[in-house]
Amino acid sequence: MTLTITPARAFRAARLVTDGLDPKTWIIADTVLIGWHTGRLAGVGWGLLGCLFAAGIPLAFITYGIRRGRWADRHVGARPQRILVMAFASASVATGTLLMWAFGAPRTMIALIAAMLATLAALLAVTPAWKISVHAGVSCGSVALLAMTYGAWVLLACPVVAVVGWSRVRLRDHTLAQVLAGAAVGGAVAAGTFALAR
Repeated sequence: MTLTITPARAFRAARLVTDGLDPKTWIIADTVLIGWHTGRLAGVGWGLLGCLFAAGIPLAFITYGIRRGRWADRHVGARPQRILVMAFASASVATGTLLMWAFGAPRTMIALIAAMLATLAALLAVTPAWKISVHAGVSCGSVALLAMTYGAWVLLACPVVAVVGWSRVRLRDHTLAQVLAGAAVGGAVAAGTFALAR
């Protein structure tokens, strides 16, 4: 018996990937795993604080907007709405970075949240003119940060980033060019900021 990949099945698979491996998932993974590497349970605690500002508060803002009918779903496809959400998220991440610095978080954890802020700012700078892929940017940046922390073997996860990109194109949320540009910007900015700040 052979499994036929119908367009409907491919669409459902793409939706599962897009929803399951969205930016929030990568942010949680980075903050917990890099936190553990940095300071075991204390590092995870700092990571969760950063995660609150990088993922928790922005997600609450998105959920509130969905309930008020301001945007259709948590991926916020329309560019004007996307700019508003990304600007709010940037302010939240900046606040988290400053608080972690003020409370004496380990330098590596501050650098991690700063890398997230820089990545978001770079993607936001492009978004008014072009719908660059945030999914691709965050997933590629996340793998880069984990590889810088745990070693080059983490780059074996790059096919997962490719699958995330495929899902965005398959769902027609982005073009291939937007996905490739998002991955390039996200990977370069996240890695560069983390390397300079830690």
